[in-house]
Amino acid sequence: MSLRPSMNWLLVLVPVAALLDRAGAAAPLVFFVAALAIVPLASLIVQSTEQVAERTGPAVGGLLNATFGNLPELIIAVVALRAGLVDMVRASLIGAILANVLLALGVAFILGGRRHHVLDFNPAGARTYASMLMLAVITLAMPAAFHRFLGAPQPALSRPVDLGTSLVLLATYVCYLVYMIWTHPDLFAAGKDSGHAGHGGAQWSAARALGTLLAASAGAAWMSEVLVGAAEATGHALGMSPVFLGMVLLAVIGGAAESGSAIAMGRQDKADLAVGIAMGSSIQIALFVTPVLVLLSGIIAPIPLGLAFSRLEVGTLLLGTLIVVTTANDGRATWFKGIQLLAVYLIIAGALYWMPVVAP
Repeated sequence: MSLRPSMNWLLVLVPVAALLDRAGAAAPLVFFVAALAIVPLASLIVQSTEQVAERTGPAVGGLLNATFGNLPELIIAVVALRAGLVDMVRASLIGAILANVLLALGVAFILGGRRHHVLDFNPAGARTYASMLMLAVITLAMPAAFHRFLGAPQPALSRPVDLGTSLVLLATYVCYLVYMIWTHPDLFAAGKDSGHAGHGGAQWSAARALGTLLAASAGAAWMSEVLVGAAEATGHALGMSPVFLGMVLLAVIGGAAESGSAIAMGRQDKADLAVGIAMGSSIQIALFVTPVLVLLSGIIAPIPLGLAFSRLEVGTLLLGTLIVVTTANDGRATWFKGIQLLAVYLIIAGALYWMPVVAP
């Protein structure tokens, strides 16, 4: 570890969180210490995945980033599913999408626009990202409407719809990877900015990259157990609903590393990379992480995860996607566009904080 200030310094909170959990400390203290401990672990997962991807070429590298880029969110969601917190997981999936396209991209545009006046990026790639996000909204809204039509839960009818939708989403995501990596990579080529979304510095050895990836993943799983174990008690102690915990806190914590990367790229005038990281991560969550969790939940969870998103969740996802489509379709961004995105996110977060438990 370098003596310069670094996010890796937060790794000391990993044993602290474990000790607080075993000592029976107050749930909010355990929750927030574990949350801070997950941030550097998530960053190490992203860094090590990038190092591994540099050795595999663009095709396999893209698949690795698809698999591991959202691993922290996936780990937190799996742990929460095993604990039976299905509603919180559903909320965290929507919240992770919104945190990427509104919070992270908004801050990236603000910082980049203040330093460089106007940020230019590839409009063709941004429109493709936007259309995929709209596809995700429509696809997730249909089974949610089906669940509401049924009224009372009827697993015999709703589970086949959830499974079928998940398989379609996964197939669409595979086609999206093929389109982006093999058949039409030119549409996603960066304009004036070049380089990779890496963190700079020396290249790691293969053993270090794989070892770091495995160790950070294990650490993230461990801290996720602690975090989720304290989540419900934290919500009760601080007056937070499970929807707010999932859509805001867990979503921001799980996506902290990728959000930080998007913000850093925007600040460096690498708008194509900022847009690709933020919107691409949201697409991964909607079309890859969500269906994988639906399929896994039938095996690992006491209650299978369904796509019965509430009107609130579907509505905020639709409105968040619409504002992103509106602001990103011309291939130019300024600090004021970032303010618009951030304002929408803060309004949604504020409404969720003061809202009581929301019925689906």
